[in-house]
Amino acid sequence: MINHVASFADQGFEWTDLVDPSLEELNDLARKYKLHPALVKDCLQPDHLPKYERMENYSFIIFRIHTDNNVAEADTVQLLTHKIAIFYGEKFLLTIHRREHEFIKPLMDLACAGKCESSRELLNALVSACLNTYEAPLAKLAKSVDYFEEIVFLRPKKVPLLKGLYYLKRKIDLLKRMLILSFEIIDAIDSTEGDVNTRDIRDQYVKFQNMFDSLAENIHQLLAIYFSASSQKTNEIMRVLTILSVFFMPLTFIVGIYGMNFDVMPELHWKIGYPGVMGLMVVVTVSIYFWFKRKGWL
Repeated sequence: MINHVASFADQGFEWTDLVDPSLEELNDLARKYKLHPALVKDCLQPDHLPKYERMENYSFIIFRIHTDNNVAEADTVQLLTHKIAIFYGEKFLLTIHRREHEFIKPLMDLACAGKCESSRELLNALVSACLNTYEAPLAKLAKSVDYFEEIVFLRPKKVPLLKGLYYLKRKIDLLKRMLILSFEIIDAIDSTEGDVNTRDIRDQYVKFQNMFDSLAENIHQLLAIYFSASSQKTNEIMRVLTILSVFFMPLTFIVGIYGMNFDVMPELHWKIGYPGVMGLMVVVTVSIYFWFKRKGWL
């Protein structure tokens, strides 16, 4: 679907928005605006990563925005983000995407109302809106990190903790990578010709980047603490089992000796043989207990 939002006669620049365009529609626009075929081909790749490319008369931008996908186990580029391709020139702006996005509608209203004086101003507003799609997921991811921190430190581990931490780490790392790859776009927009709006976009980008860095660091530390706690718990179990085996080893030795079926054995016919052996076991057990206490192992 092609939507001609702004015209040169009314707004001083053209803005054409394409939603899930056909190859024929793209080729028509490519001929009209003299777009490079390789860049048009990039528009059709659903998993293309963010990029910025400067041509002679226009710039080409691919920006990946966060989706409204609520799948808990989403951990790929296409599940977590959608692609928006932008062709930007002094007198025109083309936006190409496979599905409609809510944040574009207010921008269309601004353009139709004549509140965007140039295509550059519209581009600034569009990139800012794209960045803002990461704000809500950032808050949600921060809450998820807090939730898992509470489980690791305070609650008994009765939930699939490691699986949840894995998908949370994947989401944070992937979205962080999308922002890192988008830096070239922000840097190109806020160039020597930058203004207050472009600097605001850069500040917005730096803010989100720092927040993702903090979340990534927290989740990595949380995973390290989880594995450390799990290892400590395993060591504690092994320590208890080792202590129990040490208690029973001498008792098993004594029982093994007196369980041998020989006719001639010392103490075999003693009347106090049974209570004597039991007393010896008690003495050995108590001795081992006090030895462990003295060593600080109990």
